[in-house]
Amino acid sequence: MIFITLALDREKCLWDNRTMLANANQMRALVNFFHSGTKLTYSKGEFIIRPGESPPGIFYLEQGLVKAYDITKYGEENLLIIRKTGELLGLTWAITGEDRHIIYAALAPTTAWVVPRAGFTEFVRENPETSLPVIDMLTDMYRLHSERIMTLEYRTVRERLISFLLTTGQRFGQKTPSGTRITVPLKHQDIASSISATRETTSRALSELERKGQIKTEQSFATIIDETTLRNFL
Repeated sequence: MIFITLALDREKCLWDNRTMLANANQMRALVNFFHSGTKLTYSKGEFIIRPGESPPGIFYLEQGLVKAYDITKYGEENLLIIRKTGELLGLTWAITGEDRHIIYAALAPTTAWVVPRAGFTEFVRENPETSLPVIDMLTDMYRLHSERIMTLEYRTVRERLISFLLTTGQRFGQKTPSGTRITVPLKHQDIASSISATRETTSRALSELERKGQIKTEQSFATIIDETTLRNFL
């Protein structure tokens, strides 16, 4: 299992220094609304939404990491995205009403607030200024899924793996003297499913990058050491 290291910053985790439509007050109003809901805590590995369950509401992640995945027809987990502090679970379902039966599980101790879908949509309608942080989140979701599509366009497993590491490092990375540490608990199978490769091939590609000194794994942590070389390879 690889752990790609993450520093959680509640103030900055959503914004990531990008230009956003919403301001801090509008985001705070949305968060305060969620605080009127039910507070839930989850241990690492615990399901938030189990296989076959429909979402009980819309979740705001106050702290933690959540893996969103589905099960392929071959019975394997297919990693879709990792959600982090400051993000919402079930946002697309809240707006469209379409339940894709996505499974959510905590990758770390997680605290979340949940509100009913009807209450969420009514709140946004009655407080249109809070639609701006919602638009920001939807835009970020679109960007993340677009990045995954672009990753899958690379022909070789090595290229797709490097693209995955770089985009994951950009989203969850922490700068250290050794390089960019990423802390997201990911099994080789999680990475493999995300880049459309087998676990064995993915493991070999990771080992090759480590032998070349471009990444480092130590005590279950991975660090991107030579980001320039990796980017140049793409």
